[in-house]
Amino acid sequence: MNKRERIQATLAELGPQHLEVLDESHMHSRGLETHYKVVLVSEVFEGQSAVRRHQKVYATLSELMPSVHALALHTYSPAEWAAQGQAPDSPTCRGGSKRDH
Repeated sequence: MNKRERIQATLAELGPQHLEVLDESHMHSRGLETHYKVVLVSEVFEGQSAVRRHQKVYATLSELMPSVHALALHTYSPAEWAAQGQAPDSPTCRGGSKRDH
């Protein structure tokens, strides 16, 4: 199982109604399996701030986080997802890796 699949399987613990885990490492200069985008819709986020939602995701992924350089989180309650229907596109990488110098 690759890292994206492990992230997806671990986040299934949050009972998602919608879950996307995208490996966006190809857009960055840090190598393979380093940059991920997560779109997660779950009832556990109902009434929680963005900070609390992200803390819940980080706690759930705690064993995998040391091997992830960047994790873009887009977390929604079911009502928010019904109203919005999609997460924003990821920005283009501007570089800046210390390895580039």
